[in-house]
Amino acid sequence: MIDGYGRVIDYIRISVTDRCNLRCAYCMPQEGVPSVCHEDILRYDEILRLVRIFVSLGIRKIKLTGGEPLVRKNVPEFAAALRQIPGIEQVTLTTNGVCLKEQMRMLADAGIGGINLSLDTLNPVVFEKIARRPAFDQVMEGLREALKYPEIPLKINCVPMNIEGQNIVELAELARNYKIHVRYIEMMPIGLGRQFGFQSEEAILAELEKAYGPCRPFDKPLGNGPGHYVSFEGFAGKIGFISAISHKFCERCNRVRLTSQGFLKTCLQYERGVDLRALLRGGASDEELRLAVEKAIREKPVSHQFLREQWADSDKETHMMSQIGG
Repeated sequence: MIDGYGRVIDYIRISVTDRCNLRCAYCMPQEGVPSVCHEDILRYDEILRLVRIFVSLGIRKIKLTGGEPLVRKNVPEFAAALRQIPGIEQVTLTTNGVCLKEQMRMLADAGIGGINLSLDTLNPVVFEKIARRPAFDQVMEGLREALKYPEIPLKINCVPMNIEGQNIVELAELARNYKIHVRYIEMMPIGLGRQFGFQSEEAILAELEKAYGPCRPFDKPLGNGPGHYVSFEGFAGKIGFISAISHKFCERCNRVRLTSQGFLKTCLQYERGVDLRALLRGGASDEELRLAVEKAIREKPVSHQFLREQWADSDKETHMMSQIGG
């Protein structure tokens, strides 16, 4: 589908749960957030019905997210069901890795098309400071398990926080030693992320080039989203950047998001979109749902305004990333 600004929207991030087994400092408070009632979370059959409608409008690629998606039961089976829908070209998954070791084989059998593993540091002490849970060893076990499936692309997502000991250069060693693409994601000023600054792409790249020498641009796509990549001499994988603040990419945005409660969110910054759960459970027909989705996507904002000091209060996103489906 083409939105009101001529962008082709073919990619959706679907959150299957608001729950998470970590409490990352930029994502959730130490005590967590009140869990949504089970009845308020979309059932798998409801999501499958919506996905068939999304496909009829041009969606071709799906990313499963949370919270932490692997804390919900039967996610591999659900991923397999999504792949059976005619028109879906790829289903991928973003995870913090805590449950990955136990479920990697099932995800591979389900035909998962890629794994994005969130990992902000290789220092166990700093990991626990950021994630506020002692789960570093479990995450590394999950990473090692994923490496046993070289046919499934593996990416590491790191959010630089400018904190002592995080050592973003050390994370790049994963891309040097393994066919892993390590991506640095600028801190988003949403929810708890507003409390942190961010390191720009230029600052990160300067650190990496100081350690590894000059890089070369890598022009081929390595996924469905806005990441762009560079190559370093001798690296098995690539280094990527998702720089929504310093390198705004709204003009080529191709995605929308479905929250675990069924809200179709058309831009990360704004609380705009449509409550599809209300329509689903209110007896809407497929055609009524399709028209609601079509209208929401057509009205997708032209861009975020994070760099503006002020914008309309009615537009501000008030939910945390774990509730949106980061």
